[in-house]
Amino acid sequence: DIIFLAVSAVVSGCQGWEEIEDFGHDRLDWLRKYVLLEQGIPRHDTIARVMSRIDMTQFQDSFSSWMKACSKLTQGGVVAIDGKRLKGSFNQSDRRDALYMISAFACENGVVLAQCPVDKKSNEIKALPELLELLEIKGCLVTIDAMGCQKSIAKKIVGKEADYLLAVKANH
Repeated sequence: DIIFLAVSAVVSGCQGWEEIEDFGHDRLDWLRKYVLLEQGIPRHDTIARVMSRIDMTQFQDSFSSWMKACSKLTQGGVVAIDGKRLKGSFNQSDRRDALYMISAFACENGVVLAQCPVDKKSNEIKALPELLELLEIKGCLVTIDAMGCQKSIAKKIVGKEADYLLAVKANH
């Protein structure tokens, strides 16, 4: 039940455990069409605790496979790639750092196609190739902010038979 709640909330644009809890309270009737939630909506700290015990690599692979099955990109579709810090993911009492994810969003379909965690000792540039590997983007336009303005990233996108639109800053 908690995994379904969390995935539904994140796909709907929620960021952070409190927003996931709020989503559950706001849409309890809809959620109960698919899962029981016999005890009601769990508190945000319970959601965080359950989700922290999941093997995120396996979850990411399963989520990406599911999203690919649900949402086939159309020729010429726009895929926006961006990184975000997940609000509410920092937990000082557990000494857990905030989680950073990089996501690929299918603009026309309104869904996240894939996500990759950004290692806390790294940055989006290192996670971008891994994310691109997960995507079937042939014929699509991929947009990335200035962080992705790298020759290797552009080459990888072209190698997947897609086009790109990369933001350029003065220092590039």
